[in-house]
Amino acid sequence: MFPFCAVATFSALAVLSVGQSITPLTASQIDYFTSYTYYASAAFCDPAEVLAWHCGVNCEANPNFHPVASGGDGDIVQYWYVGYDSILDTVVTAHQGTNVSNLLPILTDLDIVLVPLALDTERFPGLDSSIKVHDGFKDAQARASADVLAAVQAAMSTYESTSVTMVGHSLGAAISLIDSVYMPLHLPSGTTFKTIVYGLPRVGNQAFADYVDADLHLTHINNKEDPIPTLPPIFLGYVHPSGEVHIEDSGVWAACPGQDNASTECIVGDVPTIFQWNEADHDGPYNGITIQCSSS
Repeated sequence: MFPFCAVATFSALAVLSVGQSITPLTASQIDYFTSYTYYASAAFCDPAEVLAWHCGVNCEANPNFHPVASGGDGDIVQYWYVGYDSILDTVVTAHQGTNVSNLLPILTDLDIVLVPLALDTERFPGLDSSIKVHDGFKDAQARASADVLAAVQAAMSTYESTSVTMVGHSLGAAISLIDSVYMPLHLPSGTTFKTIVYGLPRVGNQAFADYVDADLHLTHINNKEDPIPTLPPIFLGYVHPSGEVHIEDSGVWAACPGQDNASTECIVGDVPTIFQWNEADHDGPYNGITIQCSSS
């Protein structure tokens, strides 16, 4: 069963995300994300190590995880994995973020054309054609989508789970957010979903952000002056969905209501130009956790 305290914490965060004022998270609300942060970090590890659940501190932090499948080459296809957490009682899917040692993911990040998801009628049946996303992110998600979906279906069947949680960091966050639109179109009604991502770039247009707000349960966590969540820029038609949590320089985690909240307590107001960028903030730390694969 999903622990009562975790349910209460997630419900409280949902209330904060639609509130009228910026609200600091409590220590228990911040700690709620720890398991998911380690899951996002584990996606940077070699798929064979993840499938054995032997990937150092990221795996050790979630000892009740049962891996089902993993894949990707870290180049053409970002690493990914799927499994089941018996304490959280949810299937977890995770995608690797942008790896600066590989050129192709970086080029993907720079491919900023907005395209309708509905053009892919097999993967996104019935989706309105006004809902558009970053072309490179769409292609990155598509490369592993069938394998990830099959693994999720297998995990749900094996562990009799009706809950799916999607996590990721950077490019992996963008892929996971598109997964969050894709998965509900192909899994049984009654399945519950939530998405918790870190260093999320803008993924789609206004219609996409509105769809996410109306149909998904998203929390996207930004660290200090990380530039990635400010890209692609708003003037190109990109909009962040609601659900932002911004880690301020003081260490306060601020729940920022609305889309692209312009307050200086939130990422848009805190990082208005390139002069405020600090690329070192992209990998964290997020409550003491740096997003990376560590073997010790």
